[in-house]
Amino acid sequence: MSDVTGEGLIVVVGPPGSGKTTVGRQLAEHLGVEFHDADADIEREQNRTISDIFAADGEAAFRAIEEETIERGLRDYAGVYALGGGAVLSERTRTRLADHTVVFLNVGMAEGVRRTGLSSARPLLAGVNPRATYKALLDARLPIYRSVATMEIDTNGRTPGDVVTELAAVLAAREATQ
Repeated sequence: MSDVTGEGLIVVVGPPGSGKTTVGRQLAEHLGVEFHDADADIEREQNRTISDIFAADGEAAFRAIEEETIERGLRDYAGVYALGGGAVLSERTRTRLADHTVVFLNVGMAEGVRRTGLSSARPLLAGVNPRATYKALLDARLPIYRSVATMEIDTNGRTPGDVVTELAAVLAAREATQ
């Protein structure tokens, strides 16, 4: 399977603000492959925003929708596929990721908070103390991201272009050894 030539699927995971969509889109362009985004798929299929789904139906309902959407994406897509930050919380999704190249874009708390701006469009960061919420999210999810990842890229203090350059080089090196 050749991820670099587009025959496989490269899945991008990480916390809010790590650059999953931005880096994923640029990586797909760099590799000349398609780009897909699970959150965009959900919003298109549900005809409402993720924040609206959370508000109207709750997190459990959103996670069920997300799990089904990702199952289809992992089965049907080629190229680069960015998942939402909490997608890895699903055991079924984690199991399905085992057959794919999974890139974990790591970001520290200060940088992640700066990038997200603690946006109200990110329902899990809304609340009384969004910084504490973001820290708790990172603490809980970091081991999960690492457990599904086949590679980890640090995005702190780096432009998306720099991250894509490193990622493309790592993917090409892996391809050369297979």
